[in-house]
Amino acid sequence: MSSYQMATDCLHAGYRPGNGEPRNFPIVQSTTFRYETSQDMGALFDLEASGYFYTRLQNPTNDTVAAKICALEGGTAAMLLSSGQAANFYAVFNIAGCGDHVVSSTAIYGGTYNLFAVTMKRMGIEFTFVDPDCSEEELNAAFRPNTKAVFGETIANPALKVLDFEKFAKAAHAHGVPLIVDNTFATPVNCQPFQWGCDIVTHSTTKYMDGHALTVGGAIVDSGRFDWNAHKDKFPGLTTPDESYHGVTYTERFGLEGAFITKATVQLMRDLGSIPSPHNCFLLNIGLETLPLRMKQHCENAQKVAEYLQGHEKIAWVQYAGLPGDTYHERAKKYMPNGTCGVVVFGVKGGRAAAERFMAGLKLASIATHVADAKTCVLHPASSTHRQMNDEELRAAGVAPDLVRFSVGIEDAKDIIADLEQALAGVEAV
Repeated sequence: MSSYQMATDCLHAGYRPGNGEPRNFPIVQSTTFRYETSQDMGALFDLEASGYFYTRLQNPTNDTVAAKICALEGGTAAMLLSSGQAANFYAVFNIAGCGDHVVSSTAIYGGTYNLFAVTMKRMGIEFTFVDPDCSEEELNAAFRPNTKAVFGETIANPALKVLDFEKFAKAAHAHGVPLIVDNTFATPVNCQPFQWGCDIVTHSTTKYMDGHALTVGGAIVDSGRFDWNAHKDKFPGLTTPDESYHGVTYTERFGLEGAFITKATVQLMRDLGSIPSPHNCFLLNIGLETLPLRMKQHCENAQKVAEYLQGHEKIAWVQYAGLPGDTYHERAKKYMPNGTCGVVVFGVKGGRAAAERFMAGLKLASIATHVADAKTCVLHPASSTHRQMNDEELRAAGVAPDLVRFSVGIEDAKDIIADLEQALAGVEAV
């Protein structure tokens, strides 16, 4: 565990240059690595030594940035992937396979829902989706003997529902499975799920961590606290010999602190190859260095935008956990006392047609299939990121047909509000 504060770790964690070495870590732009003997390389393939032999599995630049994100989350091991979608897939598929079952919150990103409900279902993994605000009894009723994990989002995209970590962690652990949480919107600056019982954290680093809409990427961080050995029958991939590596048992060789990430790297990354480029990881690190500064500005701006919209006659409703009276205000204060994120969702009076007119009138904000970067952008999820869902699934995910997702950037708040004002002026009052 680092002894530094978050802002310092964002700059220094993961890399300390030696005497005469570059102050910024280098981009190791190489597919392969040379060894003096076959025996030296063979030790890597047998997991008897640490090192690099092919960037499809690991790369020094990538691992340096992964170590920084691991420190920010307070974990014991981490890995970077080519997208947040890949991160969520690897995190679940690392412990669940054909014939297994996973419990997931309904309030998750539409792409993640599709990954679980369609693609992974075709792979033989069944998902039960539960309302994140369900009772403990309803949550526990969703578990089965073959359940392998529970999944949720810290702040749901785009519903902005705040997960009750303790309720979900309690249920997961009572049934002998880990809680996996996507912490993309809050980032470790505003929330550290491991402190509240979460076991594994994922990120779409494409969003606030990168912060500039430059690179697509993902991350998985392991808390190192879930006891896989206590539930050996549920997790044989971690607790029994892997014959593809001459019988290594991950929990024995790498301990609880390293077993999960090691298996995901040497098995899944080996076979599926969702590795980010070293250059992209280098760019990601530049974003990480200013993450605390940007998150503070995002949250301050979003609060002002939410308050402005809340008082506007052409706005039907506003949801932002920073608003007193919001459904998730008190829960957010508990889990994220320094702020939540820079995303505000709301409905324009007049429904979908009015929302589309409003969005077309924006000049500073861009209509884009992106969220959580330095520039303000806007999206209508029901017709884009969540368009694969029917009305019932949309309601379950907390996505109303008129919902506008407004990702507040770090421009001057006065300019953002002025843009909202002139765009709303072009919408007929209802």
